[in-house]
Amino acid sequence: MQFSKAQILEISEGGFFGPGNAQLPNSNMLMIDEISNITAQGGRYGKGQLSASLNIHPDHWFFACHFRGDPVMPGCLGLDALWQLLGVFLGWSGLPGKGRALGVGKVKFRGQIYPDAGSIQYQLHIKRLFRKPMPIGIADGMVIHNGEVIYEASDLTVGLIDGVRE
Repeated sequence: MQFSKAQILEISEGGFFGPGNAQLPNSNMLMIDEISNITAQGGRYGKGQLSASLNIHPDHWFFACHFRGDPVMPGCLGLDALWQLLGVFLGWSGLPGKGRALGVGKVKFRGQIYPDAGSIQYQLHIKRLFRKPMPIGIADGMVIHNGEVIYEASDLTVGLIDGVRE
């Protein structure tokens, strides 16, 4: 299954996975343009995988402030994109609640993303999926540029919670 840019924007508006369920952040914090593949099988652990991308534009807001005269995409935004995608996977899996990043095991930064990068790709390999008592997903993820792993994160953890304040 795939999600187009229009569907990604719809997921950021809420309600795509049902009222009160997982959604992506909108505006400046949305770090995904397209999900090219999402499956409940396959991946490194045989429990599901997700592939997505972000088109990098030289006028993205973060280049103007990180760093002046030496623009680079903050690594935390790539990490956040991986959490965002794990939340989408949970919502797509039919699990209820709003997504929250709960943790990460280990993160490695091996490169940088500059304004002329063109695009970056994301890959998630689902390790575990808990349905009760609270829906939680655990995955390993990568940010890739020109075929090379730039960021790598193990044990990304996202949970879906109820009772979110409006």
